[in-house]
Amino acid sequence: MNVLFSPDHLTQLAAEQSSSLGIPGWLQITTFVGLTVLLLADLALVVHRPHEPSAKEASLWVSFYVALALLFGVLLLAVTDGDLATQFYAGWLTEYSLSVDNLFVFVIIMARFQVPRKLQQEALMVGIIIALVLRGIFILLGAAVIERFTWVFYIFGAFLVYTAINLVRNRNEDEDYEENAFIRRMRRVLPMTPDFHESNIRVTQGGKKLWTPMIVVFLALGTTDLLFALDSIPAIFGLTREPFIVFTANIFALMGLRQLYFLLGGLLKRLVYLSLGLAVILAFIGVKLVFEAVHDNSLPFINGGQSIESVPAIPIWLSLSVILGVLVVATVASLLKTRGETDEDAEVTAAG
Repeated sequence: MNVLFSPDHLTQLAAEQSSSLGIPGWLQITTFVGLTVLLLADLALVVHRPHEPSAKEASLWVSFYVALALLFGVLLLAVTDGDLATQFYAGWLTEYSLSVDNLFVFVIIMARFQVPRKLQQEALMVGIIIALVLRGIFILLGAAVIERFTWVFYIFGAFLVYTAINLVRNRNEDEDYEENAFIRRMRRVLPMTPDFHESNIRVTQGGKKLWTPMIVVFLALGTTDLLFALDSIPAIFGLTREPFIVFTANIFALMGLRQLYFLLGGLLKRLVYLSLGLAVILAFIGVKLVFEAVHDNSLPFINGGQSIESVPAIPIWLSLSVILGVLVVATVASLLKTRGETDEDAEVTAAG
């Protein structure tokens, strides 16, 4: 966190981006500092009061973070232009919908490691912060690559279409979680207690310092989210090329994800068409990326390396409309399809 959000880095970032983005440097610095303070305050609150939030508490927090994202878009509209605000909303909606899909795997991870319910808030919060740091690095690297090699949009576009096809083909398969090589390695090399000790990650037993399973849960959540970023980061770069918008959209999408985890609960099982909706969105953005790459800067062997003006560039307002429309249709259709069903019935519906 200190590396990504240090004052020197923020000042340099603001200086480099303010002219090209049309976003004042003070807004960039204030945004990053404010979001960092908010995340740390949220973490401190969870650490000092570990508990399972009620539906009312979770809904209030989710509403707060959603309202915060909407207000940030209004602020962008006030100080910049409508195009950047629309890019933010489109990116935020895309990342938020992908994050909801990721909650399925988070539920499996919690069950896999048998994390007590009252400790799950802290596990999710720390995992989300780890994910934000890793995504920040990923976004900076992606922005640098795109700036130098614009043809990478062809790769991004093809990858998103491929991901969309896999989502459709595998939608009837049960979600599962397999420990990656890093997690397996940590479990082998770290001396660890068999049980959780509240939210502690280190305890002393028999005069020895031992880790607790909580450290593995933190790492599993953080690294798993990084794998999810392999499709979500290219997707948002298909909606905006501005690193500031990409990063803030990711932060706002991940903030409140902890409370959303408790709020949705069994409702996740009823979102049987969510994967299809996400497949449509990813395929749409993938095609948009390819169209923009051809329109703006073709590969050397296409049209002599010149842009092809006849290939349309999909406007951002249309992207936002498609994303919002698909999410609404997928959600409403899911709830209607599973109306009156129990969680177990919904699982059967999803499998069918």
